Amino acid sequence: MKLRDALEAAERTLASAGVDTPRVDAELLLAHVAGTTRSGLYADLDREIDGSWEPLLERRAAREPLAYVLGEWGFRRLLLKTDPRALVPRPETEIVVERCLALLEGTDTPRLLDIGVGSGAIALALKDERPDALVVGVDVSDDALALASENARRLGLEVELRRGDVEVASEGWELVVSNPPYVDTLDGLQPELHHEPANALLGAGFHETIARTARTRFLVLEVGDGQADEVASGLKEAGYDEVTITPDLAGIDRVVEGRR
Repeated sequence: MKLRDALEAAERTLASAGVDTPRVDAELLLAHVAGTTRSGLYADLDREIDGSWEPLLERRAAREPLAYVLGEWGFRRLLLKTDPRALVPRPETEIVVERCLALLEGTDTPRLLDIGVGSGAIALALKDERPDALVVGVDVSDDALALASENARRLGLEVELRRGDVEVASEGWELVVSNPPYVDTLDGLQPELHHEPANALLGAGFHETIARTARTRFLVLEVGDGQADEVASGLKEAGYDEVTITPDLAGIDRVVEGRR
């Protein structure tokens, strides 16, 4: 089959499956199999392609996240290995990293802690963009820690990975960052979320617990849609000053930060 025909067939299949961006997903999937870029596809649409893309299309049509289907996903300047051991790195979380970097300007060799390190996206991006930092990532999931370790080795970035939870924040840090579980229920949400680790998605109260436990100069937290004001109030009650809310690229209040 020619790439042109495979692209049209994949788009139709994904649209029928209810995928929000069927054309883009079809392009990314076929570009991955063909070893090219999305734009590269259109430069060679008459190229023949074997059937190796069809099982991947079936997985995406079953609403498995595209990042898992492809096995890798971009996050800031990094290409991370992705699979169901940890959440898919998301564009809104890149804003979390951006805020961390802004707060650390002018600080030499800071000690940073990422609580719930997952695939390593935040911790590794911080180490990549602040090579002088001592970065520690903790998680309660051995599977997630294994994935983060694989990503660190692949990228050649030195971060310390430990099994641990919020209590590590009490050790004393320049900055503590976390994208903790903050979803009440998966009911009514995208089917893709059912493929991701529930313990990294479902939960409440973690923002406040981190804020109370952390001994840190800066605290940066990702929050869910509609949660920013409540989390900001919690930071103020926990003794943080200069509490700030930053929206993501979609205009949703996504990051809450404070300093002591």
